[in-house]
Amino acid sequence: MNYDLLDSVNTVQTPEGVDIYLRVAGIWPRSVAWFFDLIIRGFLYAFAAFMLGQLGDFGTGLMLILFFFMEWFYPVFFEVLNKGMTPGKKFLGIQVLNGDGTPVGWSPSLLRNILRTVDFLPFFYGFGLVAMLMNDRFQRLGDLAADTIVVYVNNNIQSQSIPEYDHIKPAFNLNIKEQQAIIRYAERSQQLSDDRMIELAEILNPLDIEKGKMTKEKLLGIANGLIGR
Repeated sequence: MNYDLLDSVNTVQTPEGVDIYLRVAGIWPRSVAWFFDLIIRGFLYAFAAFMLGQLGDFGTGLMLILFFFMEWFYPVFFEVLNKGMTPGKKFLGIQVLNGDGTPVGWSPSLLRNILRTVDFLPFFYGFGLVAMLMNDRFQRLGDLAADTIVVYVNNNIQSQSIPEYDHIKPAFNLNIKEQQAIIRYAERSQQLSDDRMIELAEILNPLDIEKGKMTKEKLLGIANGLIGR
């Protein structure tokens, strides 16, 4: 699985001021997880229909009630009681969390799943797909309303030690956000490909103290200077 895209990372800051980096799950893994859950529900529906169908009209009534609860509460039950994971999400290694990175509760899980009906419109999650493509956390409308995100399980990017490079001073003073961005770039250097590192470094050409393009080595040198090496 390719994790080279820096913009697939969502940064959440805890009340203690510690940054947690979460890998946001995109459209493909979420779609596969949904399809996997659909198959499971299909087997459950078929089994319930076979068993309750033998009870006549009474069984048919029970079956309709059971289908209603399974359709609406199947994902809610698993998301709240199974660490944000339905069987399909667990199979794909993804989970639902609140937007601040905390475990999802009953209210947000219920809200995000009730609004799945709106996401499904006008045909096969049309609105949901458009919403996911329009925000960097791949949130469908239900996620936006409930402030929930879907991330990879146990794949948080913890702060890595910054590779040692000769200290380089930037061409001008950096504000705190710029300093944090450069340090995070250096911390994630072990997760990013060389091509991605070079591409991101070249965006910051004005920081260079010399003529020419900014390189990843120079940017890592600036990061070393920022942390006091």
